[in-house]
Amino acid sequence: MFTIEHEFDATVITLVDEGETPLQEDVTINSFAECVTLEQWDPRTDRVQKITLSPEQLRDLAAALDLPEGVYALRKPNDTA
Repeated sequence: MFTIEHEFDATVITLVDEGETPLQEDVTINSFAECVTLEQWDPRTDRVQKITLSPEQLRDLAAALDLPEGVYALRKPNDTA
């Protein structure tokens, strides 16, 4: 299950784990113009862990989810190399 909320400066997506136990804590994704952050509560440290991705890193992650093992570089359609 997930929720999507549009706030003033970001789109907030929350992923709720509904799989088999043990369940993981919710993941909150904040999409800003300049970056995307992923946050998840860590009960072991009693803190929220945060990862920040640039738009380019997010693009690469999305592409990587459907590719086999290897090394890749994404190029814009008009790049010549």
